[in-house]
Amino acid sequence: MKGNSDKSFWSWLISIKLSSLLMIFVPCFIFVPILTYWYLTTSIETFPHMDRDSADVARKVLGLIEFNHLSGPELKHRIDELLRIKGSVQNELQKLELKRQAILADLAGMTNNRETLRNEVGREQKKLEKLNASIQQTRISQLELMERNTPDVKPPLPIKPSPLDKKTMLPPVNGLWCDMESCFDYSRCSITSGMPVYVYPSNAKVRPIMISALKASSNLVADANSACLFIHIIGDQSESLADRLLHWRGDGRNHLLIPEPGVRVVPSPGSRDLFYGRAMLAQSFANLTTFRPNFDLVLPPLNQASVPVWDVSPSLLPITRKYLLSFHGQSNNVKTSETENELLSQVIASLKEMELTQTKDKFSLKFDCEGEPEGPVEHGDWFLCQDSKRRKETLDISTFTLILSGSDATLVSSEAIQLRLYEALRSGSIPVILGTRIKLPFAEFVDWSRLSVQLPIHRVSELHYLIRSFSYNDLFNMKRQGRLVYENYFSSSTIILRSLIGIIQNRLTIPASPVLETPSPSVFNSSFSPAILDFLPNDVEPEETLGPLESPFPSPTFKRNYSSVLSDRTSTWNSKFHALSLYPSTPWEHVLPTEAKFLGARIGFRPICDGEGGSGKEFSLALGGNHPQEQFTVVMLTYEREAVLINSISRLYGLPYLNKVVVVWNSPKPPAEDLRWPDIGVPIHVVKVEKNSLNNRFLPFSAIETEAVLSVDDDSHLRHDEIIFGFRVWREHRDRLVGFPGRFHAWDANHSSWNYNSNYSCELSMVLTGAAFYHKYYNYLYSYSMPEPIRLMVDEMMNCEDLAMNFLISHVTRQPPVKVTSRWTFRCPGCPVSLSEDDSHFQERHRCINEFTRLYGYNPLLYTQYRADSVLFKTRIPPDKQKCFKFI
Repeated sequence: MKGNSDKSFWSWLISIKLSSLLMIFVPCFIFVPILTYWYLTTSIETFPHMDRDSADVARKVLGLIEFNHLSGPELKHRIDELLRIKGSVQNELQKLELKRQAILADLAGMTNNRETLRNEVGREQKKLEKLNASIQQTRISQLELMERNTPDVKPPLPIKPSPLDKKTMLPPVNGLWCDMESCFDYSRCSITSGMPVYVYPSNAKVRPIMISALKASSNLVADANSACLFIHIIGDQSESLADRLLHWRGDGRNHLLIPEPGVRVVPSPGSRDLFYGRAMLAQSFANLTTFRPNFDLVLPPLNQASVPVWDVSPSLLPITRKYLLSFHGQSNNVKTSETENELLSQVIASLKEMELTQTKDKFSLKFDCEGEPEGPVEHGDWFLCQDSKRRKETLDISTFTLILSGSDATLVSSEAIQLRLYEALRSGSIPVILGTRIKLPFAEFVDWSRLSVQLPIHRVSELHYLIRSFSYNDLFNMKRQGRLVYENYFSSSTIILRSLIGIIQNRLTIPASPVLETPSPSVFNSSFSPAILDFLPNDVEPEETLGPLESPFPSPTFKRNYSSVLSDRTSTWNSKFHALSLYPSTPWEHVLPTEAKFLGARIGFRPICDGEGGSGKEFSLALGGNHPQEQFTVVMLTYEREAVLINSISRLYGLPYLNKVVVVWNSPKPPAEDLRWPDIGVPIHVVKVEKNSLNNRFLPFSAIETEAVLSVDDDSHLRHDEIIFGFRVWREHRDRLVGFPGRFHAWDANHSSWNYNSNYSCELSMVLTGAAFYHKYYNYLYSYSMPEPIRLMVDEMMNCEDLAMNFLISHVTRQPPVKVTSRWTFRCPGCPVSLSEDDSHFQERHRCINEFTRLYGYNPLLYTQYRADSVLFKTRIPPDKQKCFKFI
């Protein structure tokens, strides 16, 4: 019952609600249309100012209201009229939609134009700032030109020929005391002459080697009348030089005499034929009574085959070897005095006692040959035991090699002594020279103290203590120095003779011949004009002023080609090993003290805010530093990736301090004729090369006119601020490789070998040359001095050229590279996948590191935990100051 009552209650309530709603809505349905009809009719009549579209809508609504009061025919007519109105309204709406879309398109176009104009305004403002800075730099340069009151240095006038030049003279009365000043005629040898050399015709076996050496150094001339030096190879000691040599002129001035291997020449004042007057004599034999110091020269043996050092010399590691000291020989002590024999006996007794000492070090000392000794040798000298191969086996496992002077006190050099010295250096063994009277080859310029131990013979009893006092660092440096001296001056007969010419040229203060540059022929013929891009890509560089935009200017070349012969002899012969070639510039130019640029030596310098310093704004207006103003050249290697190349070059637009872009076109197929090149404000030189080779990246192209080179891959994307920061860092580390992506060599203990590693690391030993600064000097070394098998390996694998450059620079400087910024990669995201993504790429690089190590005799790569970042980047500075680099 309760359920039925509840149901009836809800039914009653619903009925009441429905009735109430009907009472509300029924009048609305009746009266709203009437009121609306009245309102619209009144509005149309009362308000004639109503807009046309609103009035049309009102009339259509009135038509709908009147529609309910029409009869049949009228109703049909009215429906047709309404359908027509509907079609008309739809057409009008479509037209309005088309107009709306057109207006929206115009609005979008105007918005894009506004953004483009805004970007262009920003670019022009940036360009204006750079131009203002450039104008300021130009004014400074103009003032420097007005202040410069010294004319350009011109070659000096040649020395007037001596009256004695064409006059036959008698030999000097005391010719054994000749030196360069008293016995050489400088009038034929101007310092700008290059020291032309004439070689007399002969059947000597050494003559072709001499000709080859002279051609390599560009000294050879066919006209004897223009020669500074005359060379004759002596094949027979009994020949009469005064009668055979046309330009002897009685006294042999300006002549150099070189005996053939096996021919020993002993000048004799008592014989006209064997008295060499004012001629220099170069041979392995030297006697104290006839050798003229600083005039005659001591040579290593000239009968050595041209075998590369990496094929005959063992590794420099381990640092210590099986034998601490070795010597195998037998004395030829006939015709010596009792005193000399007694001294010799004491020396042998001391050495034998040292060998018998019970220590961890082992000695290999033998004073009697087991078989027939190798000879003949000079009286009082030491025979060599065994053959060359067996001697080498002993030397390869000896840390030190003993060189003993003979029992004849007058014998200062012999072929046996020089051969022992030569073989020790070839095996990477440190010579211990017991006897200070021994004349060492090229000792006039080669610093033998850096690669050998020279002791008086009376120190023999203390020898074991002295050689054990060397640390591992000292031992390695001496072994490395010995290998470099051997490789650069003694490793073959050609190199020995070329070094001999270099010695005389240095004596005469005549610079060596300039090193050759690689021609830079353009891929375009002289009549072809490449197409230019209509516009450059949008400037995506950060809003930052990085430096003035200057006209390209080259680095000064051969600034010290004459003065370095006088002031840098020790360095060029013993540290840099480029005494036989003249380089346009080197990374080791001397630096002035900081106040010099304000006290009379300011030409070329650009101090920050005239020396007052400053934050980022002032910093960006000048290079500052301790070196004069300079620019850099971008070298970019490419192979048939034209779109990638053009994009990368375009990004260099507006880059400060950029001198030129040199594109190495590695493809045999020339660029497309319709390829459009960007106008970036500096020259773009596209070099045609002979073959596709990664070694082309480091050729010393003549088109590179700056000391600083930025090597970049064609798909490398570096921001302008990163490039300028790297350039500034390189200027303070000019002899180093300064770059962005770091890599390191890792030791594989399982295989006792090296691996190449590209993982992120807190320690590195290489920077990739796909984005790195270096000095052009290293292009010459890479192309002409670096071991040839390295370049062949690069060509074979099409890989590892960047590792080769890292090895080379670390080998020369004994310094690690410098990494700048935290960037670890530099590839552009949309570029094609490169070969370096393949696993075989890494396997090849493992192999390269180990092979390069073998060729150098050690691994020259050094680890570093140093990285260069921008000053003031993470330092809080006052709001009115600007950071040096905003985004680095």
